[in-house]
Amino acid sequence: MDFELNEEQLILKRMVRDFAQNEVAPRVGEFWEEKKYPYDLVAKMGELVLMGLAVPEEYGGAGADTMSYVIALEELNVVDHLLASVLQQTTSLVNFPLVNYGSEEQKQRWLVPVVQGKMLGGFGLTEPGGGSDAFGAMATKATLENGQWVINGSKSFISNAGTDISGFVIAAAITGQRPDGRKEVSNIIVPNGTPGYTIGKRLSKLGAPAGWVGELFFEDCKVPEGNLLGKRGDGFRQFMQALDEGHIGVAAECVGMARGCYELALRYANERVAFGKPIFQHQAVQFKLVDMALDIELARLITYKAAYLKDSGKPFSKEASMAKLFASEVAVKSAEAAMRIYGGYSYDTESPISRFFRDAILWVTGEGTSEVQRIIIARQLLREAGTNRDKFPQL
Repeated sequence: MDFELNEEQLILKRMVRDFAQNEVAPRVGEFWEEKKYPYDLVAKMGELVLMGLAVPEEYGGAGADTMSYVIALEELNVVDHLLASVLQQTTSLVNFPLVNYGSEEQKQRWLVPVVQGKMLGGFGLTEPGGGSDAFGAMATKATLENGQWVINGSKSFISNAGTDISGFVIAAAITGQRPDGRKEVSNIIVPNGTPGYTIGKRLSKLGAPAGWVGELFFEDCKVPEGNLLGKRGDGFRQFMQALDEGHIGVAAECVGMARGCYELALRYANERVAFGKPIFQHQAVQFKLVDMALDIELARLITYKAAYLKDSGKPFSKEASMAKLFASEVAVKSAEAAMRIYGGYSYDTESPISRFFRDAILWVTGEGTSEVQRIIIARQLLREAGTNRDKFPQL
């Protein structure tokens, strides 16, 4: 398994790093202090084909592999989380479902403008009170009447659905009952402006305050039957695949955040003088930086492995969950370690370390808590043990 980057990936890495350092970094203050959404930078990401990095070229994308996507997310997150989160959520929760399950008409109408950075979409899964039990607690329903889906229900904690350029949401809804008695869930595209579809309040968040996350409401909301994404009853499989792919993206984001913390802390440790010498020369600080560097390297490797497996067409769910679990914990640990190195300066809300901490803490709960990831991994381990017992020690 070779994780050496090829020439195209190295070019992409340099391009995204230049974009992040030269165009994103000078604007981070306005993201946090003014909560100003950077529509122009989203459009620029469209011009750079970042918004369609993993989308086939026939729809305006770059047709790049998952490893390239991981590289781009890491570089963006070294500077700030906002635009990286827009890219990650768009890629895993909007682009992937449309590419994998959308009709040609749906791809042309919804996917193409998203790739161009002219439109954003949301993925409506989570509901009030749902949390980790998103499927079991789902109450939103859609009934087929006279060639239209009639949707009733609500969603919460939905990203990118209420910005000025948001065009639609892919809403998960109960459309019937399966033969085994469980809920039949389907995903339906609901355009913004559809009567009965109301975008609720934008949440005030601990991190990425300029990003849009909020509530959605459906009251006798009617959309054409053709707005069904893929097959009826295929919703559970679709969003589980989207979440599996999303775990790789989240892991890459967390690697980037951890690296951002490490680079700031290393620079500060070489500049800050205490007891007559730079604090980097104090062993306690050295050990913190060593642990950060080690954790980041390991988090990057498991993230690369998950991306490699996906690109190779091999099962990757377990490794994606491992990457998400480990990298999210590393991001929080790195932010905390950097705060200790910075000391009192890190307590200032305008401190970049403070911002990294507030962003990082999201991912131990967002898109599957650390506890849920452990459950997913444990189930995979048991499944593997059942089919390959000779490869596992007796417990």
